[in-house]
Amino acid sequence: MKVAHLTSVHPQHDIRIFHKQCKSLAAYGYDVYLIVKSEKDEVQDGIGILSIKERNNRLQRVFGSSREVYSRALASGAGIFHFHDPELIPVGILLALGGKKVVYDVHEDLPRQILSKPWIWFSVRYPVSWMASFAEWLGARWFFSAVVAATPTIAKRFPKKGTVTVQNFPILGELGPTSSTNYRERPENVVYVGGISRVRGVVENIRAFEFLKHKQCRFQLAGTFMENDLESKCRRLAGWRAVDYHGFLSRMGVSDLLKRARVGLVLLHPTMAYLDSLPIKLFEYMAAGIPVIASDFPLWREIIEGAGCGLLVDPMKSEEIAKAIDWILDNQGEAEEMGKNGRSAVVEQYNWANEEKKLIKLYEELAG
Repeated sequence: MKVAHLTSVHPQHDIRIFHKQCKSLAAYGYDVYLIVKSEKDEVQDGIGILSIKERNNRLQRVFGSSREVYSRALASGAGIFHFHDPELIPVGILLALGGKKVVYDVHEDLPRQILSKPWIWFSVRYPVSWMASFAEWLGARWFFSAVVAATPTIAKRFPKKGTVTVQNFPILGELGPTSSTNYRERPENVVYVGGISRVRGVVENIRAFEFLKHKQCRFQLAGTFMENDLESKCRRLAGWRAVDYHGFLSRMGVSDLLKRARVGLVLLHPTMAYLDSLPIKLFEYMAAGIPVIASDFPLWREIIEGAGCGLLVDPMKSEEIAKAIDWILDNQGEAEEMGKNGRSAVVEQYNWANEEKKLIKLYEELAG
């Protein structure tokens, strides 16, 4: 069975799409293609890359990239099409009208996210949010063969029949357990890996280093700044003196960074879109065997307190973040135990091997 994954937004080596879903399907014998922004058509790790042009302008991407994705999808000859971006809903509907089996992969709670998008005028956010919700409902109810939801909360928005929750948990062995360096012998490094934006807490994280008792502590910041002028504003903060900025890192680079860390930060702001989210970085820190300092959201509290793998704080208060970092650095024995607890929780429950089974079962049903 030939299958094609479609994205006009995500990068070629997206963790959820390429490294998890596409590779898992290829390992189970499917002929897998990925239609994605790339410089050329090629084969990587047994997956056929079908390239589309990269368009940075949002309107050009919605219209130009969508047409190109649809054209390449038809030419691929696939029997199942699995798309990953809300802006490709019209493409998914057109493919379904052509008799194709279509899967919509919902990574995030789109209607909630729209309500906090700074580039959408506040006066039109609610109407746009409603239209997005209607488009998703229409596609799921009448056109798509299945919906794959990244979290249980997202899954509740779609019809129970045909909706499968496939969570974005780590691949066992990719990031851990840790290096040969004993936890207590590591430098006092605090790490954040992922997209860098205001609502993901970068300003509060950096400001926390102004209040630290452990002045030698370094903030290892890895990822891409997602907003104009944000990097320059962050560099003007007093806490930037403690920052080692690495930019975007490969998976090997992320692994190496986590092996030299004492604690991982996941301090997203309490927006509607994030309160019920399950950020992959939380589980990657756990997989690497390092304690976490996370936003005190009810869902996250259930996971972190249940595993005994970290501390919860108000993500809007830099002084509270600093106190939590100092506590981790002062209590190395307890911190090391937290890291081990998190690793055990990933091995037993929060791992891709468990989620992969649900994806493969869905594809077996679609393939008949």
